[in-house]
Parts: sequence; C-alpha cells; structure tokens
Amino acid sequence: MPRLLTTFIRALRNADVRVSTAETLDALHAVELVGYQDRALLKTSLGLVLPKTQAEKEIFDVTFDQFFAHRQTAPLATSDESQPAEEGTDQSGNGSQQGQGGGGNGDRTSDGTATQPGEKTSVGELPSAQSALGQLLMRSNQMEIDLAINAAGTRVNVHQIEFFTQKGIYTWRILDAMGQQDLQQEIRDLEAAHEVPQRRLAQELGHRRDWLREQVRDYVERQFLLHADVTGKRLRGDLLRNVRLGRIDIAHQKAVRDLVRRMARRLVSAYSRRRKVFNRGQLHVPRTLRRNMKYDDAIFDLHWKSQKVDRPKVFALCDVSGSVASYAAFMLMFLYSLDEVLPRVRSFAFSSELGEVSDLFSANELDDAVALTLRQYGGGSTDYAQAFSDFRRLCLDELDKRSTVIILGDGRNNNADARGDILKEIYDRARRVIWLNPEARSLWNTGDSEMRHLAPYCHQVEECGTLAQLERVVSRLLRSVS
Repeated sequence: MPRLLTTFIRALRNADVRVSTAETLDALHAVELVGYQDRALLKTSLGLVLPKTQAEKEIFDVTFDQFFAHRQTAPLATSDESQPAEEGTDQSGNGSQQGQGGGGNGDRTSDGTATQPGEKTSVGELPSAQSALGQLLMRSNQMEIDLAINAAGTRVNVHQIEFFTQKGIYTWRILDAMGQQDLQQEIRDLEAAHEVPQRRLAQELGHRRDWLREQVRDYVERQFLLHADVTGKRLRGDLLRNVRLGRIDIAHQKAVRDLVRRMARRLVSAYSRRRKVFNRGQLHVPRTLRRNMKYDDAIFDLHWKSQKVDRPKVFALCDVSGSVASYAAFMLMFLYSLDEVLPRVRSFAFSSELGEVSDLFSANELDDAVALTLRQYGGGSTDYAQAFSDFRRLCLDELDKRSTVIILGDGRNNNADARGDILKEIYDRARRVIWLNPEARSLWNTGDSEMRHLAPYCHQVEECGTLAQLERVVSRLLRSVS
C-alpha cells in the first residue's frame, strides 16, 4: 500500500500542495496506524499531517475525494426501447438527455446508416446482449460501470500518464481491458441479422458504447490532472482549454480562471485598437476627383479609402440553470475580461424569468459578480419562452444593426414550447444572433432539445463546451466587428 500513498502525495504536489519528505514519512506512519478501511478516518488522519494552510486544506479535501472515490459521471440515458434509467438519474430535463440515443428523427445504427421507418418500434423487449461488456452496459448500473472503468484503469496503469497526447492511448487501453473488441464484434453480428429486434439491440449497444467512450475519456482526463508531472503544467493548461467546463473539478477552478484572463488579455492585445485603416494603394477615386475640381482636373490632393467601425453592442443571455451554470459563469467572466474591446456588454441571466445583471458586474469584482448572478437567477427550471418574452420586453426596441445577441444554453426546455417566434423578432432586428450550446453536437435535437426549432433564427450556432471553443467564437466575433 505505500505505492498508493506515494501516488496520492504526487497528486497533491501536482495540485500545488507542498509535501516534504518528512511529511511523507509522517503520512506513512499515520496509514500504518489507521489503515485504508475507514475512508473518513484516513482522510482526517492524512489531513493532520499533509496540508499546512487553509488553502492547502481545501485542495487536500478535493484531491482526496477525487483520488479515493469515483466522481459521479453523467448518467447513462437510454433510448425509448430500453429499460428506464437507474434510480438517481436526473429526470428534470436539464442535462438528463446526455448520451440519449433513441427517439426523434435521424436515428442511425452504429455504422452511421439510417434505420428504415418500419424497422424501429418502441414495443417489445430487446434480446439479451451476449458479450460481457454489452451485458454490463445494458444493466445501466452506474456504480458497476464506474467500478469496471476504475479496475480497467488500474490494470493498464493509467496513473502513469504524463502527457496530454497519451489521453487517447490510455482511453483505448481501458476500453480494450473492459472488453471493447468482443462488444464491437457483437454489434457487427447483430447489424447483419435479419430480425428487427437484433438490429434494434445493435443500435442500442452502439449508443451505449459511444456513451462509455465519453466516460472513459473523462476518467482519463481526470487521471491526467491528478498524476501529470509537475513539469507538465503547460500541457495541463492545454488540457484545461479543451476539457468540458462542466467537468472541471474545484481544485482546478483557479487555474481555469487564470487561463480565462490570459486568453482575454491575448484577444485584447490583438483587437484593442479601434479600426480606422488608411489603405495606401486603394485610392478613393470619386472623392479625389470631387476635391480636385478646383484645380481644373489637375490632381493635387489624393484621398484614400478609410473605414471606421463602431464597437458593437453586445447582449449576452445566459442560461444559469443546473449543469449549464458553470458554462455561463466562464462565458460571463470571459466577456467582461474583454472590456477594452467590448465595453458595451449587457448581461442577462435566466433559468425561468430573465433579469439583467450588468450592474452586478459594474459594482463588484468579477468573481463576486459571477457568484451573485448564479445565486440570484440559478436553480430554477429552464423556460426559454419566459426568458425570450422578458428580453423582448426589456430590450427589443434597443436592438439594431450594431447589436450582437449571444445566447448560451443547451436548448432543453422541458418539453415546452420555446417560442421561436420571439427569437425570430430578435433575429430580424439584430445584426447577429449567436447561439452557444455547451452540449456535444451529437446530442442536439435529442430528447427535449429545441435546437431544431431555434437554430433557423440564429446567424451562427456553435458547440461551446470548452475554453478553446469559447475563445474561437469570441475571436471570430471580434474579428468581424473590430
């Protein structure tokens, strides 16, 4: 067991908790006395000898929980034909469709081919899977799947991961250790079958296999954040730019906030000058001729083309309900870090009713303003119809062709009408409407998602679940208006 403890201490050091050799020996003695059986006692004992400050204590608590226990993953959402989700699955409609594979238009088999309308029904039971991994996935037992991922990770020594580029290798090794090859063969055999139930099972197993890959990828990312070498901080920064914001642990929140500010400063330096360009070589012929008429058509004064563009008015509407709240917090932080380039940002937050939070950001520090926004408007049930109605009442008359409206949300409206007609009014008045969806694009238009009805009234619809995607969208916006 000393190896387990030294691996944990390595993870603490990577989280900027200083642990000396003497403190490591103290921790070994503590473990010899209390053992690993009582998790609470172990945490208390190590907490007395390893962290030295309150800040280190907070990091220790988070790192210990992450290291010694599986973090809860996104629930396995099943299609309409399969059994209901396990107890504890989010049924609220916010994010409950993560990994949804069935229902709606555009259903496809795992090889990408569309199913025929008559082949897919919602009646009858699916046959039983034969492969061990297929049976595990069809049982939909989240804890059992977590334990299997953890056991496979231990077998392939995932704690030895050091570089971001190894993420794909370890993901594939874990999936192979779990029996991926047998599952793949079973899916191929079922797809070749003539019976509809077998093809339905192939489709269901394909959806669950894709969901499992996402879970294993997230697990490997967390292992990288825990175990990557201290000298690889730049590589961990690259990972934080590309990991989904809703899955970043508290221990890395400060690093992500610092990364947001660095990204914002880089964009400010690139776009801070108001655009007024005199292009020598692009002569303004009509103006030149007009101004030189007094010289009997002799050209003395040359006039060059110039362009001056006013900075845009930006309206940011952020869904702060449920799991989307973390994405909204980082987007607001990003936009207000760009105040030199976008000084006219007006921010609105909603879960059901919408309210303006611009004054919170002008009167408070950035982190405090984000926290107040989430406290005042978060926690409710998503209602896009109410939010759009409130925004129309507050701001529709102020929209013009200099206005850019940015909407951040997953488009899930609890199976209610999202009032796309109001969004069309906004679309007709604004210069640009941009929708940023933090969900993976493959999950759009599944379950209670309204993206198929709302996307036609947006000039731009982007997946925006990571800092890298957010930076790319904002950079494109600044390039178009600077």
